[in-house]
Amino acid sequence: MPDGPRYDDDFYAWTQYQADVLRTMRRADNRLDREHLAEEIEDLGKSERNAVRSQIRRIVEHLLKLACSPSEAPRYSWMRSIAEARAALRDEMSPTLRRDAETMLPSLYRDGRRQAALGLQEHGEHDAAALLPMLCPYTLDQIADDEWYPDPSADQLGNERDKA
Repeated sequence: MPDGPRYDDDFYAWTQYQADVLRTMRRADNRLDREHLAEEIEDLGKSERNAVRSQIRRIVEHLLKLACSPSEAPRYSWMRSIAEARAALRDEMSPTLRRDAETMLPSLYRDGRRQAALGLQEHGEHDAAALLPMLCPYTLDQIADDEWYPDPSADQLGNERDKA
């Protein structure tokens, strides 16, 4: 049994560990291009990390739209996007990437909030964009939970329906 993280348990941690092992191996055999091979293995892990971060940004963007937009029509489209992103997140998340996501959540939230604000403003929902919280109101567990969605503001939806 090799030392370090196992491939099947935590792919991201495994790639980072294996790259380090390659770089620190004794160099008795010069046929192996250790440095480039280590970089490629590291990059595989970084690709997984970036995919997890991207899905979290996407989920946050659409959770915010669900929570703050008075529009009814796009709600199921946003929910479908969230469901797709959550499925991808479930496939890619490892213990190490979960810790990374917890650490990066404030930054990922800012990016998702920015996207949500732009999307709402694009459709003339300037008031809804102004309601987006500055700090992340969601936990990583909520973001990843297949069954969890924010409750839209009853006042917002009620006021929008009253205008119709």
